[in-house]
Amino acid sequence: MTTSQPGSSRASHLVHDELGTPAEMAADGREAGRNLGLDARLERRFDRAARAAVGTPPSIRFEDYPAEVGKREIRVSDAAARLANAMHLHLD
Repeated sequence: MTTSQPGSSRASHLVHDELGTPAEMAADGREAGRNLGLDARLERRFDRAARAAVGTPPSIRFEDYPAEVGKREIRVSDAAARLANAMHLHLD
């Protein structure tokens, strides 16, 4: 990354003319990722993506999906019911 040195005539902020090369910026990004511990997480994501890329694709056939999908049950606790009733929401 470009920074100003003491006694240097360069400004401390980057202007578009002062940006590093793409290779330098990529190296800065990789180093920042290593310092933040992102490389292990990214590697796991890449491994998962690679397995998905070579795995069996999901079916697009209509018969392979259930016709009826049950709705999940929503449970309302007694405390939530009391709060709803106090606010006149009536969760029956």
